Amino acid sequence: MRPGVIAFWILALPLVVSALLVVVSRNPMRSALFLVAHMLLIAAMFLSLTAQYVAAVQVVVYAGAIMVLFLFVIMLLNLSGTGGGERGAGWATGIAMSAGLAALLIAMGVWRAGLHAGKATAKSLSVGGTAQSIGFTLFDPELPWMFPFEVASVVLLVSVIGAIVLAKRRL
Repeated sequence: MRPGVIAFWILALPLVVSALLVVVSRNPMRSALFLVAHMLLIAAMFLSLTAQYVAAVQVVVYAGAIMVLFLFVIMLLNLSGTGGGERGAGWATGIAMSAGLAALLIAMGVWRAGLHAGKATAKSLSVGGTAQSIGFTLFDPELPWMFPFEVASVVLLVSVIGAIVLAKRRL
């Protein structure tokens, strides 16, 4: 087995567990901290794919700045860890439907991809995650990545403004 495949399977289990803990945790602070752990594991996954720049951005921007923003919003809204509703038939139905959808998507992906080897070469993997290659891809006028990048920043700004409006309503 190749080292990349071994690294993937070593990181895959904690990734799934941390994602489940984000959703299942009833305390919003713990959920945010599990999300930080998940983002750090994603950065480790990027490192295993030799995408050093993307891994650094993942840690600095998402696990650092965005999660600090999330924690400020949680503290600003004064959410307590006691909320969350009851665990009844609706909750179990939601979990069952989510698991069924995930199984269906995985089955479709496996069937469609056929689990064949990737088409990447050693040269394309060695320069795939550098700042230069990402800059060329992001700002290339022939590729449509600039607009979605800017839309994501506007969505984050609107979410911050929405959190402030919701918190101000309580004051």
